[in-house]
Amino acid sequence: MADSVQTNVIFDGTRRKTIQIQNYSDGTGESAVVKVDASADADADYYSIQEIQYDIGGFSNVVLYFDATTDDEAVTLPTGSGLKKFSRFGGLVDPKSTGYTGDILLTTNGAAANATYDIMIHLKKKKV
Repeated sequence: MADSVQTNVIFDGTRRKTIQIQNYSDGTGESAVVKVDASADADADYYSIQEIQYDIGGFSNVVLYFDATTDDEAVTLPTGSGLKKFSRFGGLVDPKSTGYTGDILLTTNGAAANATYDIMIHLKKKKV
């Protein structure tokens, strides 16, 4: 069996995108799973993360990465619920390291049966 995961696009405009991602875990967890695919978005080559709302239970933490040859950690979200705002300083911007794709990846740590997350990510689209 595998974790039950879902990704919903809440808003997708020419300059901004909002997605909601959810997981109900069987204890397997996720490792470097693409949650935002820049190659499928004609309006973006990469993204900056403006805001994250999250509710995480049963995982040690959930980590978002900017995809590259060696992935760049964007943010670690702890167990519990919260709101992280990054827009005041331009957002968490993909550093475009060697081999970057523009995608945003997710990894769960410390997965246990019945662990869950519900994460809303507000993005700003960027062009090279």
